[in-house]
Order: sequence, then C-alpha cells, then structure tokens
Amino acid sequence: MASKAAKKEIGVAEKLDALFELQKIDSDIDKIRTIRGELPLEVQDLEDEVAGLQTRISNFESELKGLETEISDRKNASKESESAISKYKEQQNNVRNNREYDSLSKEIEFQELEIKLHEKKSKEAKFKVDSKQEVFESAKIQLEFRTSDLATKKAELDAIIAETQVDEDRLLKSSENAKKNIEERLLLAYHRLRTNAKNGLAVVTVDRDSCGGCFNKIPAQRQFDIKTKKKIIVCEHCGRILFPKIAEK
Repeated sequence: MASKAAKKEIGVAEKLDALFELQKIDSDIDKIRTIRGELPLEVQDLEDEVAGLQTRISNFESELKGLETEISDRKNASKESESAISKYKEQQNNVRNNREYDSLSKEIEFQELEIKLHEKKSKEAKFKVDSKQEVFESAKIQLEFRTSDLATKKAELDAIIAETQVDEDRLLKSSENAKKNIEERLLLAYHRLRTNAKNGLAVVTVDRDSCGGCFNKIPAQRQFDIKTKKKIIVCEHCGRILFPKIAEK
C-alpha cells in the first residue's frame, strides 16, 4: 500500500512540474508575440482593405466598360437610323400613292424618335461615366496609398518575425512535447485559465505568502500543501494553479 501511495505522490508532483514547465514555455512564446504587438492585426486589416478596394475598382472598370459600350452602340444605332431616314426619303420620291408616302413618313418619324432616344440614353450614360470616373480615380489613389502602407507594415512584421521565428518555432515544439506529459483534463483546465487570464498565466508560484497571479494571501496550511506537491492546489480567489516558489540559485 505504501508503494502505491508513493507512486501517487510522485505522479501528482510530476504533473505539477510538467504544468509549470509548460507555463514557462508558453509565457516565453507570449513574450515573443507581444513584441510583434498589433502588427499582425494591422497587416490583416490592410490586406482586407486592399482586397476590398481591388474588387471595387474591378467592378468600376466593368461598369465603365459597359457604359462605354452602351454609348458606342447607341452612336452606331443612331447612324443606322440616319441611314434609314435617308433611304426612306429617297423612296418617297418614287411612291405611287399617298398611302405609300404616309407609310414612309411614319418610318422616318419612328427613326427620328429612335435617334432622340439614343441621344438621351447616351447623355445619361456619359453622365454616369463622369460620376463613376471621379469615384474610380479616388479609389485608385486610395488603393495606391493603402498598398504602400501594407508594404511598409509587412516589411516591419517580416523583420520582427525573421528575428524571432527560430526561437518561436523551437518553443512551440517544446510546448507540444511538454503537453504529452499532461493528461487531457488538466490541459483543458490549463488552456481555459490561460484564455481567461490577461497575462496568460494559468500556473503561478507562491511569492511572499501570496498567489503570484492575483496577489491574495494564501493560508499557511495551503502553502504547506502546495510545497509538498501531493495534490493540485488552485487559488481560492483567481482559480490559478499554484506552484511552490522556486529557490533562487
């Protein structure tokens, strides 16, 4: 029985040591990512804005192209109507009766109305072109500025990543290895605590008889239990996992 108890005590201590080691590694990763600050988010926002502007400009180009095509088509249609009017007027000179003459007159009148309609629609399309062209040029200038801002921010971020990536990759690998020594239930609790804590600390040491996370006093009996590492103790106030203070070398 004594042997089983001893194994249990060692098991809990090892779990606590593994959690504490994981916290140290993850805290070092947090420090590296803090150096990058808001840059990754700024880069993402700028990338989204640039992509949005590019889509907007592409839509403008399609709309302008469509309007230019409409203007050209209406110009050609007007020429066809003018040609038809000339043909009908020539035919009027060779009609055999008033009925044919009136019929041709109606055709001429219809084509003249068509010309007026094409002119009206062309003016409307040209007005739209002028209106959209202003916004289009403004969007292109904005895209130029935002693309420049993005290049600058990406260069800053790439420089920081280049300096820290090797260390981060090494720490991430160490973090994954450390997790292998911790049971799933404890890992879930650890990650939940890290997510809820502003400083990302889920495991803290006892310092000056207080919790290293919320700084509330810890009763003497609980401090003894923490030191012996016979069971996992959490702070009554903040819920962080408590670890005995490491002796200074």
